[in-house]
Amino acid sequence: MPRTPLCQCLAGPILALVVAMAAPLRANEAMVDLELVLLADASGSIDEAEIRFQREGYATAITDPEVLKAVTGGWNRKIALTYVEWGDEFHQDVVVPWTVIGSKADAEVFAAALREAPRQAFGFNAIGSAIAFGHGLMDENGIQGLRRVIDFSADSANSWGGIPLEIARAAAISAGITINGLAVLCRYDNCGGASAAIFLPDNGREPACHRAQ
Repeated sequence: MPRTPLCQCLAGPILALVVAMAAPLRANEAMVDLELVLLADASGSIDEAEIRFQREGYATAITDPEVLKAVTGGWNRKIALTYVEWGDEFHQDVVVPWTVIGSKADAEVFAAALREAPRQAFGFNAIGSAIAFGHGLMDENGIQGLRRVIDFSADSANSWGGIPLEIARAAAISAGITINGLAVLCRYDNCGGASAAIFLPDNGREPACHRAQ
């Protein structure tokens, strides 16, 4: 089937997040328009090609001219972004720390750091722990944003160990954090676990995003 580059899959959601932030801002209420945690799957079922596939997709998306136009078109003309790879309950690795993106140069620095950093996260899925970690990063970053969002990628909906998924999700939502899901679809004939694609709407359409080849 036709395969859509991940950068195209990611550019749309990032653009939509930034464009949506148009509400008036009271004085000193926020420093950025968006705090965004990119939580990328680096569990044991993700190989090195898939690590690079996810990173390259985000690096290409954040430096896309249309995305940058949206980033600098908000009330504060900037967003804050961090990239985290998650695995088991003991592995949540900050690949690129919080970076304020307000220009092409800022985006290029973020993209370069994302492409160069080594992988450190492994292990069985601990989705609840990953979401809780992203939540904590927002609470402790010293940044105020009009919106707080976690973009979460995974190739399985299973979660073993760590903080229960339901508890972590409820805590994030109650704190006003939006959680978006991106399915990393299995490219093998027989993959263990429940595919994250089960959360996609049953609308008869083929998923737009695929794994690396």
